[in-house]
Amino acid sequence: MMVIMVTMRPYHVLFLLLCVSASEDFDWTKNERTSFYYGTFPSGFSWGAGSSAYQTEGAWNIDGKGMSIWDAFARKKGKILSNDTGDFSCEGYKKVKDDVNLMKDMKLNHYRFSVSWPRILPTGLRREQINEKGIKYYDDLIEMLLENKITPVVTLYHWDLPQALQEKYGGWQNVSMVNHFHDFADLCFERFGNRVKYWVTFNNPWSIAVEGYETGEHAPGQRLKGSGAYRAAHHIIKAHAKVWHLYDTQWRNKQKGLVGVSLTADWGEPVDVSNQKDIEAAERYIQFSLGWFATPIFNGDYPQVMKDYIGRKSGQQGLGASRLPVFTSQERNYIRGTCDFLGLGHFTTRYVTQKNYPSSAGDSFFSDRDLAELVDPQWPDPGSEWLYAVPWGFRRLLNFVKLQYGNPMIYVTENGVSEKMLCTDLCDDWRIQYYKEYVNEMLKAVKDGVNVRGYTAWSLLDNFEWDEGYSERFGLYYVDFRNKNKPRYPKASAQYYKRIISSNGFPNQREVENWKRKSAETCYSSNQLLAAGQVTALYELKLDPLIGHMEMVTEIVVPTVCTLCILLSAIFLMFLLRQQL
Repeated sequence: MMVIMVTMRPYHVLFLLLCVSASEDFDWTKNERTSFYYGTFPSGFSWGAGSSAYQTEGAWNIDGKGMSIWDAFARKKGKILSNDTGDFSCEGYKKVKDDVNLMKDMKLNHYRFSVSWPRILPTGLRREQINEKGIKYYDDLIEMLLENKITPVVTLYHWDLPQALQEKYGGWQNVSMVNHFHDFADLCFERFGNRVKYWVTFNNPWSIAVEGYETGEHAPGQRLKGSGAYRAAHHIIKAHAKVWHLYDTQWRNKQKGLVGVSLTADWGEPVDVSNQKDIEAAERYIQFSLGWFATPIFNGDYPQVMKDYIGRKSGQQGLGASRLPVFTSQERNYIRGTCDFLGLGHFTTRYVTQKNYPSSAGDSFFSDRDLAELVDPQWPDPGSEWLYAVPWGFRRLLNFVKLQYGNPMIYVTENGVSEKMLCTDLCDDWRIQYYKEYVNEMLKAVKDGVNVRGYTAWSLLDNFEWDEGYSERFGLYYVDFRNKNKPRYPKASAQYYKRIISSNGFPNQREVENWKRKSAETCYSSNQLLAAGQVTALYELKLDPLIGHMEMVTEIVVPTVCTLCILLSAIFLMFLLRQQL
């Protein structure tokens, strides 16, 4: 195995789940990488796709919607690639019927979307104003999903905090957010809970805390190194627990729903599984990411390794107390067990090894961990600088969660792969391969006994990809952002995923090998429309001049030259025959 060190922006590191004493239960030396497994998922397994409000809705300032921290952040020059914003994005606010029809065509069982807090509470506070037009938008979406037998899975917080709460209270740095989030969630349960049975409190709180308050590369853009991320996470965990208790005590008997959290997790594999320091570093990698949130939610307190490392480094830096906040015994009891299901997002894997950071390096979440992340150069890289295709890591992650948290009910809430370009070729073979291999590793995990109940492809549409703007695309459907109507066209991966859903897995080798060919035929038709200008003229998409030149050579010059060659050969043959006569 060959590994290389990668230079990554810290916020591009997505993480995974683990608990304290992982080495006692998880066999790090055993990494089964078996051949493709043909089989199907249990009856009732739920297949879906996902989105979030700021990434897809657009309509940022109409029908009474308030400003979010992402509306404000994206307006600061240089924060988003190409200074893109989500102002209009996919125009999902205006295209509910169109998008539900796409889901119906794919035969989705569920659709995961988020409620924009400032769309229904413009100032963030329920006591000040409820925006009924915003409520109606989500009412209509939920009703249309149910009419088409698609289960709504609703995320309460997918990063778009009302800007008014950021300005007035400092956002998640302030414990008052716990009560404000409680009031927002209570309104959602009241208005939508008679039809929504699956609730996700927070999406990827690691990203909220670290990228929003440590590196400042996501909204609200604060750089409170060494303490801001821990403080934000502490309040988020409390807010999650309070909303779970709210539902459990006031709404569960009436509405019969479930409340969980979505934690995004990379797998961390030791560089050398025979080296105990590498194993310990891999454990820290996981415990400083999803264990940071999963361990309190399942067990009542932070991972011991986080308390030990941050406490020791805080002391070395001359601080009187640890930079990691402390839960009281009452809070630990209140937080423990506040999870009906675990939403798990997963995209990629890293190799991990020990690396010591001296206290003189300064306060930092990243230096607190004392580790380095590496990748194998042989891992497929579709173009995004952080997302490598490592399917076996997914099975490792799922089995680890099974062992560490008592085999909880798991819904995969995000899994997919992006490309780092303006995608004008809808035949996305690399995405087909990614879905095929990752879903198959999930099937192997189910066979291992992991309690996975559903899978959500990320994402339904190309959308606004946070600080990467529109340069990075995860969608099963191509969206032409340069056309004001934002038309959607299926990529080959959409058709491939549809066949996985229809078959509930991978029934046999012959059928699965046929899927790719059929998907390619569909995307060829879509590409013909694209080439004909029915999506957008090719020059409007700002194709690379070399690509445009090559298309001209392939489609015009080569056929012309071939025709001329045939004619010249015929003339030359006739000349020879006449000479012989």
